[in-house]
Amino acid sequence: MTAVAVLMDPIGAIHVEKDSTLALLLEAQRRGHDLLYMTQGDLALRDAVPYARLATLRVRDDPDNWFSLDLPHWRDLREIDIVLARKDPPFDAQFLYDTMVLELAQQGGVRVINDPRGLRDANEKLFSLHFPQCIPPTVIARDAAEIRRFEHGDVVLKPLDGMGGRSIFRSGRGDPNLNVIIETLTGEGRNFTIAQRYIPEIRDGDKRILMVDGEPVPYVLARMPQGDDFRGNLARGGKGVGRPLSDSDRKIAAQVGPELRKRGMRFVGLDVIGDYLTEVNVTSPTCIRELDTQFDLNIAGTLFDAIEAGPA
Repeated sequence: MTAVAVLMDPIGAIHVEKDSTLALLLEAQRRGHDLLYMTQGDLALRDAVPYARLATLRVRDDPDNWFSLDLPHWRDLREIDIVLARKDPPFDAQFLYDTMVLELAQQGGVRVINDPRGLRDANEKLFSLHFPQCIPPTVIARDAAEIRRFEHGDVVLKPLDGMGGRSIFRSGRGDPNLNVIIETLTGEGRNFTIAQRYIPEIRDGDKRILMVDGEPVPYVLARMPQGDDFRGNLARGGKGVGRPLSDSDRKIAAQVGPELRKRGMRFVGLDVIGDYLTEVNVTSPTCIRELDTQFDLNIAGTLFDAIEAGPA
């Protein structure tokens, strides 16, 4: 029987009806895999050996009682067959160290999803720049004057380490708050900040394309802004509406997919607004449950079929 360990944020705090990690765990359990649970504080190194404090986990699709855990025990992480690395951003120094521990486990024969080196290299805001033909006009800088020189009318500004719509601003020339927005995001010139041309097609949704081994799921979840908020993020009140992939969506997926496969990024979420790629989500892509519900899919099953078949 295969041992599947998950590295995630505290399972007691998830939203059961929306959580993609829970969907993956339910599928792994349905297939008869043994589940093990850990958080960041459960990783360690002894000499050059990766260890984890692992607790046997059982999951249920029940919003009132969705998991149970046994007492945890320290184990050589190389004894585990599969590790699902599903820690949410920010990708900070501690996350970086996690990938180094997981890479040692990978060298010991563990299948780590997604590849630890890929997690380090594919910053969710920056990796889209590997595909300049797919992205909107963009500038990334710490220098406030350089950001202000970005002349594209309405712009969206955000930090490189955010998620879920946090600290995202829409601004532009003539905005009396622009300077303070830039100062806040850059930390007075200490932190890289990204500015992109505002894409008015956001009114039709911020589309999430889920990729399994570089191939797109045939439907997207368009996260629709609600009320006066320009952000479509579900965590900020956006409404998720499923749609078939458009020709433009398929074109973007076809350009990004081969690079994802090459880097061992087996489960990834592309964010697309209109015809533009805006982010590549590699740490803990979401929207499985919403798409499964709307289109009678089993995306976690598709992923585990691919994992069980071997390397991409």
